[in-house]
Amino acid sequence: MEYPYAIEMLNITKRFPGIVANDNITLQLKKGEIHALLGENGAGKSTLMSVLFGLYSPEEGTIKKDGREVQIRDPNDANALGIGMVHQHFKLVECFSVLDNIIMGVEPCKHGFLQKGEAREKVIALSEKYGLHVDPDALVEDITVGMQQRTEILKMLYRDNEILIFDEPTAVLTPQEIEELMQIMRNLVAEGKSILFISHKLNEIMEVADRCSVLRKGRYIGTVEIKDTTREELSRMMVGRDVEFVVHKEPAKPGKTILEVEGMTVASKSHSNNAVKGVSFQVRAGEIVCIAGIDGNGQTELVYGLTGLEPLKEGRIVLEGQDITQASIRKRSTMGMSHIPEDRHKHGLVLDYTLEDNMVLQRYFEPQFVSAAGFLKRKAIRDYATGLIEQYDVRSGQGPVTVARSMSGGNQQKAIIAREIDKDPELLIAVQPTRGLDVGAIEYIHRQIVAQRDAGKAVLLVSLELDEVMALSDRILVMYEGEIVGELDPKTTTVEELGLYMAGAKREGK
Repeated sequence: MEYPYAIEMLNITKRFPGIVANDNITLQLKKGEIHALLGENGAGKSTLMSVLFGLYSPEEGTIKKDGREVQIRDPNDANALGIGMVHQHFKLVECFSVLDNIIMGVEPCKHGFLQKGEAREKVIALSEKYGLHVDPDALVEDITVGMQQRTEILKMLYRDNEILIFDEPTAVLTPQEIEELMQIMRNLVAEGKSILFISHKLNEIMEVADRCSVLRKGRYIGTVEIKDTTREELSRMMVGRDVEFVVHKEPAKPGKTILEVEGMTVASKSHSNNAVKGVSFQVRAGEIVCIAGIDGNGQTELVYGLTGLEPLKEGRIVLEGQDITQASIRKRSTMGMSHIPEDRHKHGLVLDYTLEDNMVLQRYFEPQFVSAAGFLKRKAIRDYATGLIEQYDVRSGQGPVTVARSMSGGNQQKAIIAREIDKDPELLIAVQPTRGLDVGAIEYIHRQIVAQRDAGKAVLLVSLELDEVMALSDRILVMYEGEIVGELDPKTTTVEELGLYMAGAKREGK
């Protein structure tokens, strides 16, 4: 009789300074199954998978493959055992092409010369087979986050791995891409591969997984058969309480115009066309305006233009009656603009700074944090950071002195949200604010965003999550190929109609 488990992680314990990330966890992956791993931010899911992939060595416990104990000292050992991993934060070299990233470390050579031709053919064949269409010659720094995700998946498929670890694979994908990925995962399992799938999204787990193991605060809670459980039961196992899945909010009471954008045009980095083409809109105090659209339709460049990360080719931006088109990023910040960025590593945090220094990145020059002589008031900074950490439940091993890089992705996100909302901005630009967060944290962040609106602030939300768009927004602006093609009322529109606008099949006036 064939051994039933492809992978067994038995009694795994992994410690970091100030925290036990994995506390005596046992996880068993059956052959040919999709096994979901669920837990709050900082529950130890990514750490456990990093142990399996050889990025960390556990203090205690053993790993078995096909019933035989194995030693995984580094990712090369993992790859040799047929274990591949798509990381939550991509491991790509930005100045390399997509093709170079996929084949890195397993480059095909003949007589000492690189044979890129056959590698390209294999990559193109894989991308067509699994619907992961990418441009092999594009530089990673020029492609969307969704395309980078596809590159990571192709990197794993290129190596013919049998055990596939997907760490939050849908966090950056559009609804259509998520559907495609779910089908890809089913196809891979049908071909005999086994998948470990880390996700916070209960709907996805219910749709695609066979079994689900739940972790809470580094401990194993239990494993359930998906066909025998419910979304509510999984959320209770994950956070230890009932979770509200509905956003409760009163009707909006819009006031004066806070943000006015006129004829904004922003160049594209990846092609000769403009990424944003003559866009105009307003956001008023006391309303949440959501920019919806499939990833790569100009939303990123629109936000870069608004926040000063990219210059405008044409158009103007007015914040509370003042023209800020040429203003610096700091000037926009001090005038009342807060920005929760799409890429938390590139634009949200200085990863090698402590949590407390990240919390005051845009305010360290204020009198409460710096003396007249120019010296930082360290105690004031620490007290301020400690207060935000407690208020927003940012879990970190060493509190305010934790290095940001060592924190889980979800807790990095919570730190950014805490910092940006606490600035008490007139305009909050929130891009994918709940990306990578668990249901309990999403519930909390949604309440915070609605509270900002109810306090008379203007909120511009950019989200790829249709449920989030419909639940939070008071007005929806749909972007397609760099233009706003529709303005919809979430109370009267449907997800299907929204999808038609997003896909370019429908536009206002046509």
